[in-house]
Amino acid sequence: MTESKRLRVNGIEMSYDEAGAGDRAFVLVHGFTGCRDDFAGQLQPLAAHGRTIAPDQRGHGDSTNTGVGKTYHFAQLTEDLLGFVDALGLERFDLLGHSMGGMVAQRFTLAHPDRVASLVLMDTASAPLGKRMPREMFEKGAAIARAIGMDGLHEIIRNNADKNEQRTEPDRRLERDWGADKYWARVRRGFTSMDVEAFEALGIELGDGEPMTPRLGEIACPTTVLVGAMDTPFLAASRVMHEAIRGSQLVVIPEGGHSPQLEAPAAWLAAIEEHLQRARAT
Repeated sequence: MTESKRLRVNGIEMSYDEAGAGDRAFVLVHGFTGCRDDFAGQLQPLAAHGRTIAPDQRGHGDSTNTGVGKTYHFAQLTEDLLGFVDALGLERFDLLGHSMGGMVAQRFTLAHPDRVASLVLMDTASAPLGKRMPREMFEKGAAIARAIGMDGLHEIIRNNADKNEQRTEPDRRLERDWGADKYWARVRRGFTSMDVEAFEALGIELGDGEPMTPRLGEIACPTTVLVGAMDTPFLAASRVMHEAIRGSQLVVIPEGGHSPQLEAPAAWLAAIEEHLQRARAT
């Protein structure tokens, strides 16, 4: 059974879902405009392998929206993750970071290598996303959201989705398979629960934040770099991380895009189970 809970960390409330039991937890950190719901369908299968926890980062999901831009940056999200695992008494755990969550997971692992037993970097990058995520896009989006709300921004994005060249084919397939109502309800949940100040500040940092690539050689725990085969912008970034992290494994999910846990769930789960088996046998 999955339980939804809250705890206080660094002056905010963090919501999280938890399933399973065991001494060594698996913590899953979502990406930008996402929330813990991104892993809702995976918690029960993963719970068969032990305690599994998916938190909402600040400014996302049901965690606190501070309304203050300076409170949103990757260093703060990293500190929040530390406070979160400390509050849960997790001395050493397996960690997965998806997209922006992967950038946080890299920073956490480098800052606290003794806490991370193993690492999954999923559809993420170790360098800023530059031209793909220009500052102007988030400044403009935030201005729109301040005027008409994050719900209004979501409606603009939905209405222009067919013309969005950055959408992957697996993402479009997911919309067809789920049906538009279910698919867009999930996307809307991420947008409408998000703090507009987080949208602007974290979006800008995605584009021009500090690169972690030069430090990846410091990561010594068992690591899997996982990416959807059709998540084209992140394929090269995944190879960079794989080559920089000694002993890491690179797993490409054939039918996956940017969210392979949703687009190719069976293949994604098999890859995660293999990672956990390998890491926990070490």
